[in-house]
Formats: sequence, structure tokens, C-alpha cells
Amino acid sequence: MNALDRIDYEIVRHLRNNARLSNKELAERVGLAPSTCLVRTRLLQQAGVLTGFKAEVNPAKLGVGLQAMISVRLKRHYKPDVEAFRQHALELPEVVRFYHVAGPIDFLVHVWTRDSEHLRNLAMTAFTSREEVSHIETELIFEHVSCQELPSFIGT
Repeated sequence: MNALDRIDYEIVRHLRNNARLSNKELAERVGLAPSTCLVRTRLLQQAGVLTGFKAEVNPAKLGVGLQAMISVRLKRHYKPDVEAFRQHALELPEVVRFYHVAGPIDFLVHVWTRDSEHLRNLAMTAFTSREEVSHIETELIFEHVSCQELPSFIGT
């Protein structure tokens, strides 16, 4: 796929705001024939620009009482330790987002738990018990909002 043009960015913007748009409605919004819009959307998928479509959920309605970010520092930033911890964390059912970051910590791990006891048990059994982990800090999340708009500099 060649460089993205204005129409490609508009397709991405509209789908990011509402992935359930029908192809017909998307085509109308970006000013294309439905067949052309479908081809362009598929090309964006094939090129890896669009990587999937998902449903947003309300964690509280699923029984999630607490969300937290767990900052993890490894004893050493050694590739086998990094990979071992990464694999371990991604296998935990409570993990909803996982970030490998630069700075004084190595990972930020966004977790969903039922309550404070669940969070404490998770921290103790899944994080501090790991040989490669030297330190964790847990921060409660009071509010989580995803911004659906693309940053204004994208596509300009």
C-alpha cells in the first residue's frame, strides 16, 4: 500500500469512532462509492493500519470492582527476564493492558479485579513472588476514559 491519503485517514477516523458503521454509511461519510470504500478499507486492513474491530465494555457491569495500574521494576533489564515476565503477565486473566516502558520502571500493567482483596492477592502471588521482579507499586484507577479521536496532527 502506498502512503495514506486524506480519504484513508477519514476512513480510519470514522471507524475509530464507531467500528460498527456499515460500509454504506462509511462510504457516504467519506464521499466514496460503497465498492471503492470497501476496497480501501480492506487495503487498510491488509497493510496493518486497521488491526481489528472491538466492542467497548463497562467493567463494572462485568463484576470489576477495582482497576489498577501496577508499576513493575525488574531486578535487571536482561532480555530473558523481560521475556519471562512479559509472558507471565500476559497469561494473567486480570491483565487488560500491558506496557513495556522506558524510565525507572520496566512495565505498566493495567488490571481488573473484583475488589481490594483480589488486587492484594494478585499483587502478592502474580507479581512480588516472581524471581525477576524487584519492586512493584500499585495505583488505583478512579476513572478510565479512552479517547476515540485521532490526534489532530495525524493525517495533516
